Order: sequence, then structure tokens, then C-alpha cells
Amino acid sequence: MSRTRPCGPEITRGRLQKACQFLDAASLVHDSTDDHGDHPDAYVTLCVHAGIAAADAICCARLGRHAQGDSHNEAIELLRGVDKISAKHLGALLGMKSKAAYGYTPTSDDDRKRAARAAEALLETARRMSAG
Repeated sequence: MSRTRPCGPEITRGRLQKACQFLDAASLVHDSTDDHGDHPDAYVTLCVHAGIAAADAICCARLGRHAQGDSHNEAIELLRGVDKISAKHLGALLGMKSKAAYGYTPTSDDDRKRAARAAEALLETARRMSAG
């Protein structure tokens, strides 16, 4: 059984703001170098955190609860109940989390592009669902 935390409008707004902050910070990291290769893992990690926060905002807005626990699969499954495409994006991001944050090899250009697309899509969905 998945562990969840109840959430209302205040938490929804807070998680949405965090998602925006993380994605803004990722953009700053990305734009801070000419070749965009100096901080690839930090960039992907920030995209992952943006996606997680956006996923929480989506679940809060639609379910009144978000995943809380150590299992990424539970978070993906909870989100899948709201939006299958968003769950796919979250799965892609969480699949990169360990490599970017804890691995010893840098993330690839493809990883960075996928992370950005997934985080941006999740944030857009969170904005849309939080507004309605």
C-alpha cells in the first residue's frame, strides 16, 4: 500500500512554487556555461526535483494527496491514476535520479534533453491542473 500525505491548496501552491524554483535554477545552471557541459549532473538533478515537486502538485490538485515515502514506483502509480503521460515523464526523471545524483559517470546530452522535456511537461500539467 502506498504511503501518501493529504494536501490542500496551500501545499499544492507550495509544491508548484518549488517545481518552478527548481526548473528556474536548472535553467541558470544550463545557461551559466557556453557549452552547457560543465554541470550536467546538477542540471539533471534539478530537473528531477522540479518534476517530483510538479508531480506532487498534480496529485494534490486532483487527489488531495501526494506520495510520501521511499518508493518511486508508488509515486509513479499514484500519478498514473491522474495522468498517464505525466506518470511516464516522472518515471523517466526518476530513472535518471541515481545516475545524476549519486553515480560516477556524467549524464549524457540525451539525458539532459529528456530531463528538461519531462520536467517542463510536468510543470505545465501542474500549472494547468492547479488552476482548474
